Amino acid sequence: MCLGIPGQIVEITDADRLMAMADVSGVRREVSVACVAPAALSDLVGEWALIHVGFAMSIIDADEAEKTLEALRGLGEAQETLEAMAQGDAALAESPVTEVMS
Repeated sequence: MCLGIPGQIVEITDADRLMAMADVSGVRREVSVACVAPAALSDLVGEWALIHVGFAMSIIDADEAEKTLEALRGLGEAQETLEAMAQGDAALAESPVTEVMS
């Protein structure tokens, strides 16, 4: 089963790569907005999107986002996904950076 979670686009992080920062229930994650990009990327800031595996798949309204988040919280799936995202971010922050020498 695929799980998409509503997230609010809070900033454009790399316009050339069509990347933005999304806030998903307090967890911020960089996502690709290539699937939903309007002509002016800045128009996405403040919009809600359905996020799945690092991609904003569709734009949704705030009411739909809240209803979906509430339903997911009730099922417990959102919490598990948010915890997995936080653990992934923590693991990335803790892992040492290695350089490849040529």
